[in-house]
Amino acid sequence: QVQLVESGGGSVQPGGSLTLSCSASGIVFSLVDVGWYRRAPGKQRELVAIMGHSGTVKFSDYSDSMKDRFTISRDNAKDTTYLQMNNLKVEDTATYYCWVTGHWGQGTQVTVAS
Repeated sequence: QVQLVESGGGSVQPGGSLTLSCSASGIVFSLVDVGWYRRAPGKQRELVAIMGHSGTVKFSDYSDSMKDRFTISRDNAKDTTYLQMNNLKVEDTATYYCWVTGHWGQGTQVTVAS
């Protein structure tokens, strides 16, 4: 059974940084694609970024802003994917979800406010 455990969310001021982590178990992590999505209040869930098992990265087509400020990475030795978020903006406030080839994490809240 695949389990994903997210951590790293919290509250920060605009311009701050956070790193989200998602640790997986029950899956051959090195062979799967991983990604992060988010759902802002009152909005649909949207893609942030996906990293393929080979390391290729795809960011949301709808947000050049995230591409400039966010970094997705993975550590296959730790079965973990990360989302480094810099220069956070109020509009980044959302619940962030880890995705590992068809499986979802429980979500972690990120709040950006003065």
